[in-house]
Amino acid sequence: MDLYEYQGKELFRSQGIPVSEGRLATTPEEARAAAEELGGQVVVKAQVLTGGRGKAGGVKLADGPTDAEAKARDILGLDIRGHVVRKLWIEKASEIAKEYYLSVTFDRGQKKPLLMLTTEGGIEIEQVAAEKPEALAQLHVDPLAGFHPFVGRRLIYDAGIDDPDEQRQILSIVAKLYAAFLGSDAMLCEINPLVVTPEGAVRALDAKVTVDDNALYKHSDVAEMYDLEAFPPEERAAREKGVTYVKLDGEVGILGNGAGLVMSTLDVVALAGGRPANFCDLGGGGQAQGVVDALEVITADPQVRSILFNIFGGITRCDEVARGILQALGQMTISHPIVVRLDGTNAEEGRQILAEAAPANLHVEPTMLDAARRAVELAA
Repeated sequence: MDLYEYQGKELFRSQGIPVSEGRLATTPEEARAAAEELGGQVVVKAQVLTGGRGKAGGVKLADGPTDAEAKARDILGLDIRGHVVRKLWIEKASEIAKEYYLSVTFDRGQKKPLLMLTTEGGIEIEQVAAEKPEALAQLHVDPLAGFHPFVGRRLIYDAGIDDPDEQRQILSIVAKLYAAFLGSDAMLCEINPLVVTPEGAVRALDAKVTVDDNALYKHSDVAEMYDLEAFPPEERAAREKGVTYVKLDGEVGILGNGAGLVMSTLDVVALAGGRPANFCDLGGGGQAQGVVDALEVITADPQVRSILFNIFGGITRCDEVARGILQALGQMTISHPIVVRLDGTNAEEGRQILAEAAPANLHVEPTMLDAARRAVELAA
């Protein structure tokens, strides 16, 4: 779950990380009122769950309330990488002497949190890593030992920050950022840029936070930040039904049991010359209600022209899945052609059940490639 900048700053502020003062606005009039309250120059920032907003015209400096209202009118409704701007963060403009980059993320390879700090702030960290890797200080934190001040001091030393006052402030921010990362079960907490003002104050000018969805049950305050409006209608409906679903841009609807199998199915559909319309994981089972919920989400997508079930019977038997599919189809009317591939435990029995009782628009294929080819053909 990604947080908007203003939500990430709220999380940072709760940990004592210094951030710029700002206000949330959803209309040009609210932006004007926020600018009046903040006073002086303000920055009008689009709130979208993607990067590149500055290059897309989603961040503008405003000289006062009237200018802030005009800039807000320009930015609201802007499409930035498929995300429509519906919210703005009106922030008091900052004088900037230096820009740094600071983050803590989870390194899956090492199975440890990874701290990163560089004096090359304000640009994409991938660019720094590719062009000036020696400028990027990286340090893992032992999850058993935890974070200690010496870890932060080593990170600051490796990054080449030698101003004693900056070192002291950044050390405090590193410790608090790690606490925010750990306390919210985050996968990423990033400050880019971490700025130094002409007066020597260090603060977070931006906030990017990604929280592990699986841990949201422990963080009701973070779960409440989830914005359904930021996602396609199909993904919103799927979340409400508890279906694991991601909208794609193709015409073949995909259902499978297990994330790995579904990912493989997407590849095979592409190999067969088609385009997947979605990623949809039924999980380990094939119960009728789960199938109904998934089919309701998939068939609501107007781009879908055929549906492919790819089921491997491991713990769940294929004959049980076949009965679940038939029961689900009996509860709803689907005009789309449906292709089913069953393999694994009791696969032959499952195929026989479908062949004897299935409606005319349901087709059974023996292999994944055959099923993908048939689904692509029927979607054409």
